[in-house]
Amino acid sequence: MDTSESEAERRAEEPAPTRGTRRRRWAMDTRPLRRPAYRRLWTSTVVTAVGSQLTAVAVPKQIYDITGSSAWVGTASIAGLAPLVVFALWGGAIADAMDRRRLLLITNTGIAVTSLLFWLQAVSGLESVAVLMVLLALQQAFWGLNAPARSASVARLVPADELPAANALGSTVMQTGQIAGPLLAGALIPVIGLAELYLIDALALCVTVWAVYRLPALPPLKATVARRAGLREIAEGFRYMAGHAVLLLSFLADIVAMVLGMPRALFPQLAAETFAPYGEGFALGLLFAAIPAGAVAGGLFSGTFSRARRHGWMVIWSVVVWGLAVAGFGLSGSLWFAVAFLAVAGVADMVSMVFRGAILLSAATDEMRGRMQGVFTVVVAGGPRLADLLHGTAGSAFGPRAAVVGGGVLVVVVMLALAAAMPALRRYRV
Repeated sequence: MDTSESEAERRAEEPAPTRGTRRRRWAMDTRPLRRPAYRRLWTSTVVTAVGSQLTAVAVPKQIYDITGSSAWVGTASIAGLAPLVVFALWGGAIADAMDRRRLLLITNTGIAVTSLLFWLQAVSGLESVAVLMVLLALQQAFWGLNAPARSASVARLVPADELPAANALGSTVMQTGQIAGPLLAGALIPVIGLAELYLIDALALCVTVWAVYRLPALPPLKATVARRAGLREIAEGFRYMAGHAVLLLSFLADIVAMVLGMPRALFPQLAAETFAPYGEGFALGLLFAAIPAGAVAGGLFSGTFSRARRHGWMVIWSVVVWGLAVAGFGLSGSLWFAVAFLAVAGVADMVSMVFRGAILLSAATDEMRGRMQGVFTVVVAGGPRLADLLHGTAGSAFGPRAAVVGGGVLVVVVMLALAAAMPALRRYRV
């Protein structure tokens, strides 16, 4: 593992843990928040996590109001995926070639302007699905450029031994946003209307831009040769990943867990059939909320695991626990047991996210971190969508519960097989 001189200096200057910290090491590890630069970046993430979910609810709602068709809602989701994938890969290369703070300023401003355009089309009564899809594609393109730079910057703001804690803090607020944002949107739409959700998001993003503006400059390190950000550099990133087994395995672990074991496409059918006696709408809401709620709980108690040094084993066992929990969910005839198993899966997913992110930031050199985060963004965005297709098809062929159980078991088998066949992940520690 490469540790720069500046990182070593920061570790040497690390404040001594307080008595309260020693007493409550099980609670959320907040050490990175003592560092002003990281605290500003994290604050911008808090605002974005909730605000972005307002738009995430408003866009499909507006499309459905215009068309009355869920097919159009699904088409819009796919329309946003392509620019996210393309610009996340390109954004990773850009993040390795220019000042990451500057890139964050440009992209956050672009996202804010896009939210303002969403508001303008809504208040004008345009009612054009084509315009909405173009704006969604533009928003996702800016997000794809933004995410790699945001994630890669963390390693320049905190020392290596605090990376798991920093990832836990960031992941917790993102998961909290996935719960609080839709709930807030649902409460606000009847009161203030759909258009104003876009305006609230745009105004909130101004806070994000200000927080990023106050970050220190994050140019490429002096040892980094000036480079372009084109196809050659993107391909170089993939070659780098293929040549570093631990990085490749961290991506494969997420693909195994999400593609084989994310059962959300079957939640509506399970709510309508298996858990119908509890009330279909009530059951569906609980199923969708359970995994994010478990992830938030895992983040709140991240002190129990964030100081672990065997990062590879933490990834392996968290993916195995995810698979076992998903299989338990599929076997559950009781809604409450089902929700409990999904919550356990959410905790495991949080642990996996924390240590996969830490591996990507610590095992990759700084000139490659942006590109690794670009690939990470693509995997995180694309994996669940592939899972929706796979589980939807398997559920139709074998029944939803069999598909869920089979997927969970496959996660366990494939992850253990990868760990046995390729020891790099087992051996990785900091």
